[in-house]
Amino acid sequence: MKVLICDKTENEYIEQMRAAGLTVDVQDTITPEDLFKVLPDYDGMVVRSRTKVRKDLIDVCPNLKVILRGGAGLDTIDHEYAKTKGIAVMNTPLANSASVAELTIGYMLMMARSLYQATASIKAEKWDKKSFNGDEIGGKTLGLIGVGNIGKEVAKRADVMGMTVIAYDPYVKEIAGIQLVTLDELLAQADYISLHLPKTKETSNMISTEQFNKMKNGVRIVNCARGGIIDDNALYEALVSGKVAGAALDVFAEEPPTDWKLVKLENVIAAPHIGASTKEAQARVGAEVADKLIAFAQK
Repeated sequence: MKVLICDKTENEYIEQMRAAGLTVDVQDTITPEDLFKVLPDYDGMVVRSRTKVRKDLIDVCPNLKVILRGGAGLDTIDHEYAKTKGIAVMNTPLANSASVAELTIGYMLMMARSLYQATASIKAEKWDKKSFNGDEIGGKTLGLIGVGNIGKEVAKRADVMGMTVIAYDPYVKEIAGIQLVTLDELLAQADYISLHLPKTKETSNMISTEQFNKMKNGVRIVNCARGGIIDDNALYEALVSGKVAGAALDVFAEEPPTDWKLVKLENVIAAPHIGASTKEAQARVGAEVADKLIAFAQK
């Protein structure tokens, strides 16, 4: 089987695939234009979040048998369409979970203690201790919207830190140690809200003005899931008005954003989609990619 690696993958696992008999070519900076020219010669492809696999690309690849996404989400792939063409679509849903969960907790702590603002202040050679009187997250209520693999890992860590964890997930009927509630109940009770669900037609802009109005005054929000689940304009207004005390954004509807006004607010911290960017997660992704492609090739 001939495989094209379109995004960064650990070399150890590329060699593992080659040792198993796969022909593996690496073009991990390939442009969308060049991908249309090159991919028709391949049976399989490995992508991360950078490379998008849409219908028009699938249509010019008659030999394509498998698309493997290193990561949890499939929103960058027209996966249902690919399946109608007989193409297997796989991902690595567990590999990133711990890394994204730790980042989520880190964002919560940063907001609770104004660590971004305090660091900026002291780098400016100011000793403004009185401006940074923060909060403990212990004793607060964390509302998880989505309790898949990542949401469960966040819940474990939040519980250890003394938080009460509630969750809304229409696809989960029961989960140990977490009280499942309606979305409206979560919005009304949570001091912190963290999103851990895929971007779909149903979840697009599911957190907008109506939902912000139902939240506690001074709520803090973390989004390490997908951009576009929160309505950016509504979030901006909620942050400016003080309804939302702070937001931590790791993902954006457009990456990179074309409108930077949201992230320039003083009460917003943000990063360029780094949830899975740890050495450990990259190694787990590479290992799972290799295992799944080798197993697929040997069927």
